[in-house]
Amino acid sequence: MTTNGWIQILLYFGVLTVLTRPLGGFIYRVLEGKPTFIGRVLGPVERGFYKLAGVKPDAEQHWTTYTLAMLVFNLVCFVTLYVLQLTQKHLPLNPQGMDNLTPDLAFNTAISFITNTNWQSYGGESTMSYLTQMLGLTVHNFVSAATGIALAMALVRGFARRSGKTLGNFWVDLTRTTLYILLPLSIVAALFLIWQGMPQNLGAYTDVATLEGAKQTIAQGPVASQIAIKMLGTNGGGFFNANAAHPFENPNSISDFLQIILIFLIPAALTNVFGRMVKSELQGWAIYSAMAVVFLAGVTTLYWAESQGNPAFPAMGIDQSAGALQPGGNMEGKEARFGIARSALFATITTDASCGAVNGMHDSFTPLGGMVPMINIQLGEVIFGGVGSGLYGMLLYAIIAVFIAGLMVGRTPEYVGKKIEAKEVKMTMLAILCLPASILGFTALAAVLPQGLAGLNNSGPHGFSEILYAFTSATGNNGSAFAGLTANTPFYNLLLAAAMMIGRFAFIVPMMAVAGSLVAKKYTHPSAGTFPTDGGLFISLLVGVLLIVGGLTFFPALALGPIVEHLSLQAGTLY
Repeated sequence: MTTNGWIQILLYFGVLTVLTRPLGGFIYRVLEGKPTFIGRVLGPVERGFYKLAGVKPDAEQHWTTYTLAMLVFNLVCFVTLYVLQLTQKHLPLNPQGMDNLTPDLAFNTAISFITNTNWQSYGGESTMSYLTQMLGLTVHNFVSAATGIALAMALVRGFARRSGKTLGNFWVDLTRTTLYILLPLSIVAALFLIWQGMPQNLGAYTDVATLEGAKQTIAQGPVASQIAIKMLGTNGGGFFNANAAHPFENPNSISDFLQIILIFLIPAALTNVFGRMVKSELQGWAIYSAMAVVFLAGVTTLYWAESQGNPAFPAMGIDQSAGALQPGGNMEGKEARFGIARSALFATITTDASCGAVNGMHDSFTPLGGMVPMINIQLGEVIFGGVGSGLYGMLLYAIIAVFIAGLMVGRTPEYVGKKIEAKEVKMTMLAILCLPASILGFTALAAVLPQGLAGLNNSGPHGFSEILYAFTSATGNNGSAFAGLTANTPFYNLLLAAAMMIGRFAFIVPMMAVAGSLVAKKYTHPSAGTFPTDGGLFISLLVGVLLIVGGLTFFPALALGPIVEHLSLQAGTLY
């Protein structure tokens, strides 16, 4: 751990905090239909979309109608992306002649991109045509992210509105989010990345001769346009198999810093949107602070773990009995251009959010270092989290927190003026518990079946960690992996697709039921007995509930994987 490393981490956090409020104000105005500078330019385009689609922008929807519209939209997205992958060989913009995908891989990939997971059981530059990358994957990066933001706004309206029956209009929220927020920010980010050296073209791959006289094929294509939205929309699906460790996806330190800013940019800003909508920005800063505490704890732990080095490689020239570790820390699996601090920061950010982009190899981290990204996802990816999904996930934990506080003081709990009663708590727990049920259930299945064990590259606890991480990532809609697992098999493609659907839609439906119940409740003015939810006590309670409810559920599984591997490593046993 170095001073330079800590400066980079604190600089990142400072920039993120400064950007949170102004972007939050802009998003708030867009989603509430208030005038904005960009609205004067794109307003006719928005109205044209509504006219074409037959949408009445002033007609709001009940929570069931809102949810049904979202589900139907995602079903259509799935079918179109699935068919595109099965027919890409016969379609244009395929200069490398990429073949059609197998049905199970196309199914897995289509589910992956509509759920904002972007799990990749394929190598992008060797599998997908330019048309599939642009019309299929990049488009779904936009709409899956916009869906998450729209759903978060529906829940926030449930808290913010004094009393009513509707939560907004899904088609309006989807259109405004895409047109006014995601598209302009992505264009600016893509142009910046092109300036930094990222390719953006439709040319065929280039064959060159190396200095040794060998032939090398340099893959390229419409890279910048996909990378901008993969980061901004917390999607994470790389154009190249090496993802953000590829020099075309991450040319230099400046592009690396921009990409990790983009990952947290909208999730952080949405906390401010929440505060504005409930008429108290302090409420938004309380949510932001809880997320920030867990984020900083995670990056500190990961940075420390990877800076310690690997005890299996003692420092040369030093008595091994003294326990001296390899000098410089554990550099295996790190982005060598940027060092341990930036790889630790990137890994923490990408697993705090539902992004999954990587500039290092989590499978090569030390056992405790690899455990941090795993825990980040298992907590529900609410540490800023995905665009929209991080906020609505954390708000459900806030419901649990105030419910526990209410039990302690013996009165009906309230949160931002809405009483939290049995229905909200039941639906909240149903949403939260579907995640460990999927992660632990599918992991147990894969750990005992021959089809699951056949994909392992390592034995013992590390092999178990590879399986556990895969289903953690899929259910958490993250998309990163312990890449030692061979997942491109019918068994894993179908099981991981099922985990992705549970993590996205089985969570969303009860969450929307909570929103529908809350919006019908009348606003309750705070009294002397109301538990304040905008101060340090609530932040501490929220962090505690997150760690206890979210974390302890997975402790037995973690004990079988990274924890026992760490103890074995200290004893000199490798896997």
